[in-house]
Amino acid sequence: MTSGSLHQRRGAREAALARAVEEGLLGPRAPLVGLLDVDGVLAAVEALNEAFEGPAAVQHTFAAKACGLVPVLRLLADAGMGCEVASPGELEQALAAGFTYDRLVFDSPAKTVEELEFALAHGIAINLDNFQEMARVDGLLAGRAATGPIGLRVNPQVGAGAIGAMSTATATSKFGVALRDEGAVDAVIEAFARRPWLNRLHAHVGSQGCPLPLIAQGVRAAYELAERINTELGRTQITGLDIGGGLPVNFDSEDDRPTYAEYVAELRTAVPGLFDGRYDLITEFGRSLLAKSGTIGSVVEYTKAAGGRRIAVTHAGAQVATRTVFMPDAWPLRVGVFDATGRPKQGPTEIVDIAGPCCFAGDLTATGRELPAVEPGDVVALYDTGAYYFSSHFSYNSLPRPAVYGYRTDSGGRVAFALVREAQSVRGVVEESGLSQADALVALRADNAAEQAKETAE
Repeated sequence: MTSGSLHQRRGAREAALARAVEEGLLGPRAPLVGLLDVDGVLAAVEALNEAFEGPAAVQHTFAAKACGLVPVLRLLADAGMGCEVASPGELEQALAAGFTYDRLVFDSPAKTVEELEFALAHGIAINLDNFQEMARVDGLLAGRAATGPIGLRVNPQVGAGAIGAMSTATATSKFGVALRDEGAVDAVIEAFARRPWLNRLHAHVGSQGCPLPLIAQGVRAAYELAERINTELGRTQITGLDIGGGLPVNFDSEDDRPTYAEYVAELRTAVPGLFDGRYDLITEFGRSLLAKSGTIGSVVEYTKAAGGRRIAVTHAGAQVATRTVFMPDAWPLRVGVFDATGRPKQGPTEIVDIAGPCCFAGDLTATGRELPAVEPGDVVALYDTGAYYFSSHFSYNSLPRPAVYGYRTDSGGRVAFALVREAQSVRGVVEESGLSQADALVALRADNAAEQAKETAE
């Protein structure tokens, strides 16, 4: 984005926060809310499409795990995206959002027979994870031709990025066939030779914390393997390369970096033949499409001091910012402070910790930040939270899921909202926790006691 576009995004976000307070979407009765900038999401999709323009056919899919909310998925489907799913729940969300079977990619290291049968029956693209899964598909196809693309995920074992948990191409990663293990490449070639229905390779190095050169190394390994397989088999069996997603997001500032254009430039340098049109390309971006467009707003309930440290207690903690709370160095978030009307606060600053509502000491979304003085009734905003933070709720302390709204602003700064997900009620939390089976264990105990009494009497 240009500096003007970044300023526009920041202005739209501030207008949305103020309007949310004015309309009561954020306030004493609704102390926590998620806000998603629709125009920002669409701009990211446009930037992705522009970066990959060229002779190669490209299917961009959105990684549903990044925000499995049906209205968000519907927006992306309407924008021309496909969808990558990794569970039955994500698959049903994608179908409900309007993605057709031919725009889906099904990834998971633990697909059941039933899940594979469904994907095969509907022509959904599948990326198989291992040799046992290939053998399972052999049995399910029983000699029939596959109706959709089927690929094999390989682990290029090019190493880890800065965040081990987000790195999927390490020596011992749980994903895919490890190519540098002894005999692995020969086994893969043999697998393709025996299975004409295998026609894709899939490689994904990781996401946050993985530098572009490392990601490109993984793509190059998959490309070179595809070239070798097609050459040794004497036919163009592999027609598609799924290069995954994983573009890192800059959480330090408003800037979008790295950009999709920078990523493609890195790929063109590392894998010159990738874009010549001989292979269809599939991508699976998630976080990078949504992160910068999301904001979590929370009312400050109390402010206090402990050991000389200022603390602002909010309603946004580990339940919505799980990764940030448990891995703060890997997932730091920028923080904004607004007054009770939703306007940015000015004036003297203080060093403050931003705490959440969860009942454990480490429930902090920011530590030691220099921010405008925070008071009860103010609003704290957590920026860059459009991916994972809205849809990956952590039900610690049985805290309810907050409402999520999409927004757009016009040239006059007027804001329009659309409800994406209703706030979960406390009653809903109780019902979800087994309310309809409340007497089940007591009844089981009573039945057991009655049986024991009967045996004693006999």
